[in-house]
Amino acid sequence: MKTRFILINTSHAGNVGAAARAMKTMGFDDLVLVAPRWPNVLRREETIQRASGALDVLENARIVGTLDEALDGMSHLCATAMTPRDFGPPTSAPRQHFEMLLKREQSGMMNAGLQAENTKNPENHDDLPPVQTGVAFLFGSERFGMANEDVYRCHVALSIPTNPGFGSLNLGAAIQVIAYEWRQALGSFAVPDAAPARLAADAAQVAGMLAHWEQALTQIGFLDPAAPKKLMPRLNQLFNRAQLAPEEIHILRGVAKAMIEAAEAKR
Repeated sequence: MKTRFILINTSHAGNVGAAARAMKTMGFDDLVLVAPRWPNVLRREETIQRASGALDVLENARIVGTLDEALDGMSHLCATAMTPRDFGPPTSAPRQHFEMLLKREQSGMMNAGLQAENTKNPENHDDLPPVQTGVAFLFGSERFGMANEDVYRCHVALSIPTNPGFGSLNLGAAIQVIAYEWRQALGSFAVPDAAPARLAADAAQVAGMLAHWEQALTQIGFLDPAAPKKLMPRLNQLFNRAQLAPEEIHILRGVAKAMIEAAEAKR
């Protein structure tokens, strides 16, 4: 589903930049501003600085005069309002609403597919239920939030669960939370590994290192060859669990070599 973030009567240029940054980190790029305070807000220095590199989102952003223009092509409208409105849409936490929305969408697509298979003319889908064409997230001005008439147009009022004693969220932070929750619902990005995958040492390398250690431990008097007990099998299991890399084998063999040299020097 197409995703659009709509900022209504935004008064602070920095928040527009923060919105672009929040959107890009979650893979979204459709930003529309409705009658912002600054007509040149997309080019203001504070906007660019707060975007922190999300300049492509700013370049693609549109400024329109009315909410009707901003909603063109959108079919599911989500207000963001901390306070429920009388006669307004139902209030829901973002995560719960997104789960419900996607389940409903998947169910609708399945039903549409079944009807298409059963119709005599597969090319004629005029009688199929409409598929969601886009989801819009609406954010009001920093001082007053969303106007009642704008909230009433929406299908849901999203309320971010916050500390009951302090629910104040900066506009950029609220956009980041909504963008994150929506991305998680659609399918999150993979978290990259901190280090590249490494090659594990083979059995022969481990066996050679253990033989070297057995020699070193004997030299320093830690291992009695006449009564070795289970020391070496236990070390074998210990190193197997460690899944040593070839470089680590080299380090351990260097330690064994140093132990042997120190023992011989004392003789």
